Amino acid sequence: MEGRPPDEQELIARSREGDTRAFDELVRMHQKLALRVAFLVVRDRTEAEDVTQDAFVKAYRAFGRFHPDSPFRPWLMRIVRNEALNRVRGLRRRHLASQRLIDDPGSGGAAPSPETLVVADLTRLEVVRAMESLSPKYRTVLYHRYLLGLSEREVAIVLGVPVGTVKSRTSRGLDLMRPVLESGMWERGE
Repeated sequence: MEGRPPDEQELIARSREGDTRAFDELVRMHQKLALRVAFLVVRDRTEAEDVTQDAFVKAYRAFGRFHPDSPFRPWLMRIVRNEALNRVRGLRRRHLASQRLIDDPGSGGAAPSPETLVVADLTRLEVVRAMESLSPKYRTVLYHRYLLGLSEREVAIVLGVPVGTVKSRTSRGLDLMRPVLESGMWERGE
């Protein structure tokens, strides 16, 4: 019938033949559920969105292994869940690597800056947890400045931003961390 929306099986068949428009329609049909599945695992909206997008790309590439007689939604949600679990494992590995750097910052014998002395007064775990509460743009700058011990200029080069941006993000990030540390919100997981 002309003008009727295609059903899922028809979209699957067309997608398996390489029809990207059909696959886009499948994505639209399952995107909200996929996002919810990813969020339940990663617990972060931005990460969940990235996971969902990556999972749809993997599903498209894996269509040759999908059995048309099998239900599509569970197959797709398994890919989303696996991708989310992989993301969590990757984040955990990066966190452990950061923790190792915190435990041995390797200052090279340089005298610590006043900011470093203030940060050092708090336990390292408190600081890391407070940093984790920040948005990535502030957290990344603070990680590089205080956990990796890079200068403002070095951070600017690594992140590809002007030194002024590093200075402002450092200042704003520290300002945002202060209430988290003072209130103990990190202890409650807020």
